[in-house]
Amino acid sequence: MSFQNPVFIPGPTNMPEVIRKACDMPTIDHRSPAFARIFRPAVAGVREVLGMDPAAGEVLILPATGTGGWEAAITNTLSPGDRVLAARHGMFSQRWIDLCRAHGLDVQVIEAPWAEGCPIHAMGEALAADTEHRIRAVLATHNETATGVRSDIAGLRTAMDAAGHPALLLVDGVSSIGSMPFEMVHWGVDIAVAGSQKGFMLPAGLAILGLSPRAVRAMEGANLRRAYFDLRDMLKSYGTGGYPYTPPVGLINGLATSVDMLRDEGLANVYARHHRIAEGVRRAVAAWGLQVCAARPALHSDTVTAVVAPEGFNGTDVVTLAASKYGVPFGVGLGEVAGKVFRIGHLGSLTDVMMLSGLATAEMCMADLGWPVAPGSGVAAAQEYYRTTALEETRAAA
Repeated sequence: MSFQNPVFIPGPTNMPEVIRKACDMPTIDHRSPAFARIFRPAVAGVREVLGMDPAAGEVLILPATGTGGWEAAITNTLSPGDRVLAARHGMFSQRWIDLCRAHGLDVQVIEAPWAEGCPIHAMGEALAADTEHRIRAVLATHNETATGVRSDIAGLRTAMDAAGHPALLLVDGVSSIGSMPFEMVHWGVDIAVAGSQKGFMLPAGLAILGLSPRAVRAMEGANLRRAYFDLRDMLKSYGTGGYPYTPPVGLINGLATSVDMLRDEGLANVYARHHRIAEGVRRAVAAWGLQVCAARPALHSDTVTAVVAPEGFNGTDVVTLAASKYGVPFGVGLGEVAGKVFRIGHLGSLTDVMMLSGLATAEMCMADLGWPVAPGSGVAAAQEYYRTTALEETRAAA
Protein backbone atom coordinates (compact mmCIF):
# COMPACT_ATOMS: atom_id res chain seq x y z
CA MET A 1 0.00 0.00 0.00
CA SER A 2 1.35 3.42 -0.97
CA PHE A 3 1.07 6.19 1.60
CA GLN A 4 1.06 8.71 -1.27
CA ASN A 5 -2.32 7.54 -2.55
CA PRO A 6 -5.58 8.70 -0.95
CA VAL A 7 -7.84 6.13 0.67
CA PHE A 8 -11.37 5.42 -0.55
CA ILE A 9 -12.62 3.44 2.41
CA PRO A 10 -15.56 4.62 4.54
CA GLY A 11 -13.15 5.44 7.37
CA PRO A 12 -10.66 6.12 8.69
CA THR A 13 -10.53 8.90 6.14
CA ASN A 14 -7.75 10.95 4.60
CA MET A 15 -6.14 13.21 7.18
CA PRO A 16 -5.31 16.83 6.34
CA GLU A 17 -1.72 17.70 7.16
CA VAL A 18 -2.79 20.49 9.51
CA ILE A 19 -4.80 18.02 11.59
CA ARG A 20 -2.00 15.47 11.63
CA LYS A 21 0.36 18.16 12.94
CA ALA A 22 -2.18 19.25 15.54
CA CYS A 23 -2.30 15.70 16.91
CA ASP A 24 1.51 15.61 17.05
CA MET A 25 2.14 17.81 20.08
CA PRO A 26 4.32 17.81 23.20
CA THR A 27 3.10 16.37 26.47
CA ILE A 28 1.17 18.81 28.62
CA ASP A 29 -0.45 18.49 32.03
CA HIS A 30 -4.00 17.32 31.27
CA ARG A 31 -5.17 18.78 34.59
CA SER A 32 -3.87 22.24 33.79
CA PRO A 33 -5.54 25.32 32.28
CA ALA A 34 -3.52 24.62 29.11
CA PHE A 35 -5.59 21.49 28.46
CA ALA A 36 -8.86 23.29 29.22
CA ARG A 37 -7.96 25.85 26.54
CA ILE A 38 -7.80 22.98 24.01
CA PHE A 39 -10.72 20.99 25.32
CA ARG A 40 -13.44 23.60 25.64
CA PRO A 41 -13.25 24.87 22.02
CA ALA A 42 -13.36 21.27 20.79
CA VAL A 43 -16.56 20.63 22.76
CA ALA A 44 -18.13 23.88 21.54
CA GLY A 45 -17.29 23.06 17.93
CA VAL A 46 -18.77 19.56 18.16
CA ARG A 47 -21.97 21.07 19.55
CA GLU A 48 -22.30 23.14 16.36
CA VAL A 49 -21.62 20.18 14.06
CA LEU A 50 -24.27 18.08 15.82
CA GLY A 51 -26.89 20.81 15.50
CA MET A 52 -27.38 21.02 19.26
CA ASP A 53 -28.96 23.76 21.32
CA PRO A 54 -26.09 26.09 22.34
CA ALA A 55 -27.31 26.16 25.95
CA ALA A 56 -28.83 22.70 26.50
CA GLY A 57 -27.60 19.13 26.52
CA GLU A 58 -24.05 17.87 26.78
CA VAL A 59 -21.19 16.88 24.47
CA LEU A 60 -18.97 14.10 25.77
CA ILE A 61 -15.69 13.02 24.16
CA LEU A 62 -14.53 9.54 25.16
CA PRO A 63 -11.23 7.74 24.45
CA ALA A 64 -12.84 5.02 22.30
CA THR A 65 -14.27 4.41 18.83
CA GLY A 66 -17.87 4.58 17.69
CA THR A 67 -18.59 1.16 19.18
CA GLY A 68 -17.54 2.49 22.58
CA GLY A 69 -19.91 5.37 21.99
CA TRP A 70 -22.77 2.92 21.37
CA GLU A 71 -21.95 1.13 24.62
CA ALA A 72 -21.80 4.37 26.58
CA ALA A 73 -25.15 5.45 25.12
CA ILE A 74 -27.02 2.36 26.29
CA THR A 75 -25.24 1.70 29.59
CA ASN A 76 -25.83 5.25 30.80
CA THR A 77 -29.54 5.46 29.96
CA LEU A 78 -30.93 1.91 30.30
CA SER A 79 -31.29 -0.87 32.88
CA PRO A 80 -31.08 -4.68 32.61
CA GLY A 81 -34.16 -6.13 30.92
CA ASP A 82 -35.24 -2.83 29.37
CA ARG A 83 -36.80 -3.19 25.95
CA VAL A 84 -35.35 -1.34 22.97
CA LEU A 85 -36.68 -1.15 19.43
CA ALA A 86 -34.26 -1.46 16.53
CA ALA A 87 -34.30 -2.20 12.82
CA ARG A 88 -31.79 -4.54 11.24
CA HIS A 89 -30.97 -3.44 7.70
CA GLY A 90 -27.17 -3.60 7.57
CA MET A 91 -24.02 -4.68 9.34
CA PHE A 92 -23.80 -1.71 11.71
CA SER A 93 -27.44 -1.73 12.77
CA GLN A 94 -26.92 -5.45 13.44
CA ARG A 95 -23.82 -4.81 15.56
CA TRP A 96 -25.69 -2.34 17.72
CA ILE A 97 -28.42 -4.94 18.27
CA ASP A 98 -25.80 -7.54 19.22
CA LEU A 99 -24.21 -5.11 21.70
CA CYS A 100 -27.59 -4.47 23.37
CA ARG A 101 -28.25 -8.17 23.74
CA ALA A 102 -24.80 -8.68 25.27
CA HIS A 103 -25.84 -6.19 27.96
CA GLY A 104 -29.02 -8.08 28.81
CA LEU A 105 -31.45 -5.79 27.03
CA ASP A 106 -34.67 -7.06 25.44
CA VAL A 107 -34.29 -6.09 21.79
CA GLN A 108 -37.38 -5.95 19.61
CA VAL A 109 -36.00 -6.23 16.08
CA ILE A 110 -37.73 -5.18 12.88
CA GLU A 111 -36.13 -6.76 9.83
CA ALA A 112 -35.67 -4.81 6.61
CA PRO A 113 -33.81 -5.53 3.34
CA TRP A 114 -30.17 -4.49 3.34
CA ALA A 115 -30.80 -2.13 0.40
CA GLU A 116 -33.37 -0.21 2.44
CA GLY A 117 -33.16 2.29 5.26
CA CYS A 118 -34.82 2.24 8.66
CA PRO A 119 -38.44 1.07 8.07
CA ILE A 120 -40.22 4.13 9.44
CA HIS A 121 -43.78 2.83 9.03
CA ALA A 122 -43.05 -0.48 10.74
CA MET A 123 -41.22 1.29 13.57
CA GLY A 124 -44.19 3.61 14.04
CA GLU A 125 -46.59 0.66 14.16
CA ALA A 126 -44.47 -1.08 16.79
CA LEU A 127 -44.39 2.06 18.92
CA ALA A 128 -48.13 2.63 18.58
CA ALA A 129 -48.77 -0.98 19.64
CA ASP A 130 -46.63 -0.48 22.75
CA THR A 131 -49.42 1.10 24.78
CA GLU A 132 -47.68 0.26 28.08
CA HIS A 133 -44.54 2.08 26.89
CA ARG A 134 -42.26 -0.84 27.65
CA ILE A 135 -39.90 0.28 24.89
CA ARG A 136 -37.42 2.57 26.58
CA ALA A 137 -35.27 3.49 23.58
CA VAL A 138 -35.34 3.42 19.79
CA LEU A 139 -32.04 2.70 18.04
CA ALA A 140 -31.40 4.01 14.54
CA THR A 141 -28.44 4.02 12.18
CA HIS A 142 -28.44 7.27 10.22
CA ASN A 143 -26.00 6.11 7.57
CA GLU A 144 -25.52 2.37 7.06
CA THR A 145 -21.88 2.12 6.06
CA ALA A 146 -22.16 -1.46 4.80
CA THR A 147 -24.70 -0.64 2.11
CA GLY A 148 -24.38 3.09 1.43
CA VAL A 149 -27.93 3.73 2.67
CA ARG A 150 -29.15 6.85 4.49
CA SER A 151 -32.16 6.66 6.84
CA ASP A 152 -34.72 9.37 7.53
CA ILE A 153 -34.16 10.26 11.19
CA ALA A 154 -36.54 13.22 11.04
CA GLY A 155 -39.21 10.85 9.70
CA LEU A 156 -38.53 8.41 12.53
CA ARG A 157 -39.00 11.17 15.10
CA THR A 158 -42.28 12.12 13.41
CA ALA A 159 -43.44 8.50 13.70
CA MET A 160 -42.47 8.42 17.39
CA ASP A 161 -44.37 11.63 18.05
CA ALA A 162 -47.41 10.40 16.11
CA ALA A 163 -47.45 7.31 18.33
CA GLY A 164 -47.18 9.53 21.41
CA HIS A 165 -44.28 7.41 22.59
CA PRO A 166 -41.80 8.68 25.22
CA ALA A 167 -38.86 6.42 24.27
CA LEU A 168 -35.42 7.92 23.87
CA LEU A 169 -34.08 8.17 20.31
CA LEU A 170 -30.46 7.00 20.04
CA VAL A 171 -28.78 7.53 16.67
CA ASP A 172 -25.58 6.12 15.22
CA GLY A 173 -24.17 8.97 13.14
CA VAL A 174 -20.62 7.62 12.98
CA SER A 175 -20.33 7.75 9.18
CA SER A 176 -22.57 10.78 8.63
CA ILE A 177 -21.83 13.42 11.28
CA GLY A 178 -19.43 16.04 9.96
CA SER A 179 -20.13 15.03 6.35
CA MET A 180 -23.92 15.03 5.96
CA PRO A 181 -26.56 17.27 7.54
CA PHE A 182 -27.34 16.26 11.12
CA GLU A 183 -29.87 18.25 13.16
CA MET A 184 -29.96 16.88 16.67
CA VAL A 185 -32.48 19.37 18.06
CA HIS A 186 -34.73 19.59 15.00
CA TRP A 187 -34.84 15.79 14.66
CA GLY A 188 -35.46 15.23 18.36
CA VAL A 189 -32.40 13.02 18.82
CA ASP A 190 -31.59 12.18 22.43
CA ILE A 191 -28.12 10.69 21.91
CA ALA A 192 -26.02 11.07 18.78
CA VAL A 193 -22.89 8.95 18.42
CA ALA A 194 -19.96 9.92 16.19
CA GLY A 195 -16.34 8.87 15.79
CA SER A 196 -13.19 10.88 15.23
CA GLN A 197 -12.01 8.93 12.18
CA LYS A 198 -14.75 9.81 9.68
CA GLY A 199 -16.12 13.29 9.02
CA PHE A 200 -13.82 14.81 11.65
CA MET A 201 -10.79 13.56 9.62
CA LEU A 202 -8.82 12.37 12.66
CA PRO A 203 -7.24 9.04 13.55
CA ALA A 204 -9.52 6.57 15.28
CA GLY A 205 -9.61 6.97 19.04
CA LEU A 206 -12.44 9.32 20.03
CA ALA A 207 -16.10 8.44 20.53
CA ILE A 208 -18.08 11.67 20.35
CA LEU A 209 -21.54 11.85 21.93
CA GLY A 210 -24.20 14.50 22.01
CA LEU A 211 -26.82 14.11 24.78
CA SER A 212 -30.15 15.88 25.02
CA PRO A 213 -31.40 17.10 28.40
CA ARG A 214 -33.78 14.08 28.43
CA ALA A 215 -30.85 11.72 27.99
CA VAL A 216 -28.93 13.43 30.79
CA ARG A 217 -31.92 12.99 33.11
CA ALA A 218 -32.27 9.32 32.10
CA MET A 219 -28.72 8.69 33.33
CA GLU A 220 -29.78 8.99 36.96
CA GLY A 221 -32.29 6.15 36.83
CA ALA A 222 -30.25 3.78 34.66
CA ASN A 223 -28.41 0.90 36.31
CA LEU A 224 -26.68 -1.09 33.61
CA ARG A 225 -23.12 -1.65 34.80
CA ARG A 226 -20.66 1.00 33.78
CA ALA A 227 -17.37 2.25 35.11
CA TYR A 228 -14.92 3.60 32.52
CA PHE A 229 -17.88 4.76 30.44
CA ASP A 230 -19.81 6.31 33.34
CA LEU A 231 -20.81 9.62 31.84
CA ARG A 232 -21.74 11.03 35.25
CA ASP A 233 -18.06 10.98 36.17
CA MET A 234 -17.28 12.72 32.89
CA LEU A 235 -19.79 15.48 33.56
CA LYS A 236 -18.40 16.11 37.05
CA SER A 237 -14.90 16.54 35.64
CA TYR A 238 -16.12 18.74 32.80
CA GLY A 239 -16.88 21.49 35.29
CA THR A 240 -13.15 22.07 35.68
CA GLY A 241 -12.34 21.48 32.01
CA GLY A 242 -10.88 18.04 32.66
CA TYR A 243 -11.35 14.28 32.64
CA PRO A 244 -11.82 11.65 35.36
CA TYR A 245 -8.90 9.78 33.77
CA THR A 246 -6.05 10.51 31.37
CA PRO A 247 -7.40 11.92 28.10
CA PRO A 248 -5.87 11.59 24.61
CA VAL A 249 -4.65 15.18 24.51
CA GLY A 250 -3.23 15.06 20.99
CA LEU A 251 -6.47 13.72 19.49
CA ILE A 252 -8.50 16.36 21.30
CA ASN A 253 -6.17 19.07 20.01
CA GLY A 254 -6.72 17.60 16.54
CA LEU A 255 -10.48 17.70 17.10
CA ALA A 256 -10.30 21.40 17.99
CA THR A 257 -8.46 21.98 14.70
CA SER A 258 -10.96 19.81 12.81
CA VAL A 259 -14.00 21.76 13.95
CA ASP A 260 -12.21 24.99 13.09
CA MET A 261 -11.66 23.66 9.56
CA LEU A 262 -15.32 22.66 9.24
CA ARG A 263 -16.38 26.11 10.47
CA ASP A 264 -14.01 27.86 8.07
CA GLU A 265 -15.39 25.93 5.09
CA GLY A 266 -18.93 26.39 6.40
CA LEU A 267 -21.05 23.38 7.28
CA ALA A 268 -23.44 24.00 4.38
CA ASN A 269 -20.45 23.98 2.03
CA VAL A 270 -19.06 20.82 3.66
CA TYR A 271 -22.35 19.03 3.05
CA ALA A 272 -22.62 20.37 -0.50
CA ARG A 273 -19.07 19.18 -1.27
CA HIS A 274 -19.85 15.70 -0.01
CA HIS A 275 -23.06 15.56 -2.04
CA ARG A 276 -21.27 16.75 -5.16
CA ILE A 277 -18.48 14.20 -4.87
CA ALA A 278 -20.97 11.42 -4.10
CA GLU A 279 -23.18 12.31 -7.05
CA GLY A 280 -20.16 12.11 -9.36
CA VAL A 281 -19.47 8.60 -8.03
CA ARG A 282 -23.07 7.56 -8.61
CA ARG A 283 -22.95 8.87 -12.18
CA ALA A 284 -19.77 6.89 -12.74
CA VAL A 285 -21.47 3.72 -11.48
CA ALA A 286 -24.38 4.30 -13.84
CA ALA A 287 -21.97 4.85 -16.76
CA TRP A 288 -20.31 1.53 -15.94
CA GLY A 289 -23.71 -0.12 -16.38
CA LEU A 290 -23.73 -1.16 -12.73
CA GLN A 291 -26.08 -0.55 -9.81
CA VAL A 292 -25.61 0.87 -6.33
CA CYS A 293 -26.86 -1.14 -3.37
CA ALA A 294 -29.27 1.55 -2.12
CA ALA A 295 -32.74 0.73 -3.40
CA ARG A 296 -33.64 4.25 -4.57
CA PRO A 297 -32.15 7.76 -4.79
CA ALA A 298 -33.77 9.02 -1.57
CA LEU A 299 -31.62 6.48 0.30
CA HIS A 300 -28.31 7.40 -1.32
CA SER A 301 -25.53 8.08 1.16
CA ASP A 302 -23.23 11.03 0.52
CA THR A 303 -20.33 9.35 2.34
CA VAL A 304 -20.14 5.82 0.90
CA THR A 305 -21.40 4.06 -2.20
CA ALA A 306 -21.74 0.28 -2.33
CA VAL A 307 -21.33 -0.87 -5.96
CA VAL A 308 -23.11 -4.11 -6.79
CA ALA A 309 -20.94 -6.64 -8.64
CA PRO A 310 -22.42 -8.03 -11.86
CA GLU A 311 -23.60 -11.63 -11.94
CA GLY A 312 -20.67 -14.04 -11.84
CA PHE A 313 -18.18 -11.57 -10.34
CA ASN A 314 -16.99 -10.92 -6.78
CA GLY A 315 -16.75 -7.40 -5.42
CA THR A 316 -13.99 -8.35 -3.00
CA ASP A 317 -11.70 -9.09 -5.95
CA VAL A 318 -11.75 -5.40 -6.92
CA VAL A 319 -10.69 -4.40 -3.42
CA THR A 320 -7.93 -7.01 -3.24
CA LEU A 321 -6.50 -6.11 -6.65
CA ALA A 322 -6.68 -2.35 -6.03
CA ALA A 323 -4.62 -2.75 -2.86
CA SER A 324 -2.05 -5.21 -4.21
CA LYS A 325 -1.50 -3.82 -7.72
CA TYR A 326 -2.27 -0.10 -7.45
CA GLY A 327 -1.82 0.63 -3.74
CA VAL A 328 -5.31 2.08 -3.35
CA PRO A 329 -7.76 0.99 -0.61
CA PHE A 330 -11.48 0.47 -1.20
CA GLY A 331 -13.99 -1.18 1.16
CA VAL A 332 -15.12 -4.79 0.96
CA GLY A 333 -18.72 -5.91 1.32
CA LEU A 334 -19.76 -6.88 4.85
CA GLY A 335 -22.27 -9.34 6.23
CA GLU A 336 -25.09 -10.20 3.84
CA VAL A 337 -23.48 -8.22 1.01
CA ALA A 338 -19.98 -9.71 1.41
CA GLY A 339 -18.64 -10.45 -2.07
CA LYS A 340 -21.73 -8.89 -3.64
CA VAL A 341 -20.47 -5.31 -3.51
CA PHE A 342 -17.35 -3.24 -3.17
CA ARG A 343 -17.54 0.07 -1.37
CA ILE A 344 -16.20 3.47 -2.37
CA GLY A 345 -15.79 5.84 0.55
CA HIS A 346 -16.08 9.54 -0.31
CA LEU A 347 -16.06 11.46 2.94
CA GLY A 348 -13.81 13.63 5.03
CA SER A 349 -10.83 15.32 3.44
CA LEU A 350 -11.61 14.69 -0.22
CA THR A 351 -11.92 16.66 -3.46
CA ASP A 352 -13.40 15.86 -6.85
CA VAL A 353 -9.87 15.58 -8.31
CA MET A 354 -8.92 13.02 -5.67
CA MET A 355 -12.17 11.15 -6.34
CA LEU A 356 -11.41 10.92 -10.05
CA SER A 357 -8.20 9.05 -9.22
CA GLY A 358 -10.21 6.55 -7.18
CA LEU A 359 -12.74 6.03 -9.97
CA ALA A 360 -9.92 5.53 -12.49
CA THR A 361 -8.33 2.93 -10.21
CA ALA A 362 -11.63 1.08 -9.82
CA GLU A 363 -12.01 1.05 -13.62
CA MET A 364 -8.51 -0.39 -14.08
CA CYS A 365 -9.26 -3.13 -11.57
CA MET A 366 -12.58 -4.03 -13.15
CA ALA A 367 -10.93 -4.15 -16.58
CA ASP A 368 -8.13 -6.34 -15.21
CA LEU A 369 -10.75 -8.71 -13.77
CA GLY A 370 -12.80 -8.90 -16.97
CA TRP A 371 -15.83 -7.03 -15.68
CA PRO A 372 -18.13 -5.75 -18.47
CA VAL A 373 -17.09 -2.14 -17.90
CA ALA A 374 -15.70 0.20 -20.56
CA PRO A 375 -12.48 1.82 -19.27
CA GLY A 376 -12.90 5.57 -19.02
CA SER A 377 -16.69 5.54 -19.04
CA GLY A 378 -17.24 6.22 -15.37
CA VAL A 379 -14.41 8.72 -15.11
CA ALA A 380 -15.82 10.64 -18.08
CA ALA A 381 -19.30 10.76 -16.52
CA ALA A 382 -17.91 12.03 -13.23
CA GLN A 383 -15.66 14.53 -15.00
CA GLU A 384 -18.60 15.99 -16.87
CA TYR A 385 -20.61 16.37 -13.68
CA TYR A 386 -17.74 17.86 -11.67
CA ARG A 387 -16.75 20.18 -14.50
CA THR A 388 -20.29 21.50 -14.90
CA THR A 389 -21.07 21.88 -11.23
CA ALA A 390 -17.70 23.54 -10.55
CA LEU A 391 -18.62 26.16 -13.16
CA GLU A 392 -22.01 26.68 -11.52
CA GLU A 393 -20.39 27.12 -8.10
CA THR A 394 -17.88 29.63 -9.52
CA ARG A 395 -20.72 31.68 -11.05
CA ALA A 396 -22.67 31.57 -7.78
CA ALA A 397 -19.63 32.75 -5.83
CA ALA A 398 -19.06 35.59 -8.28
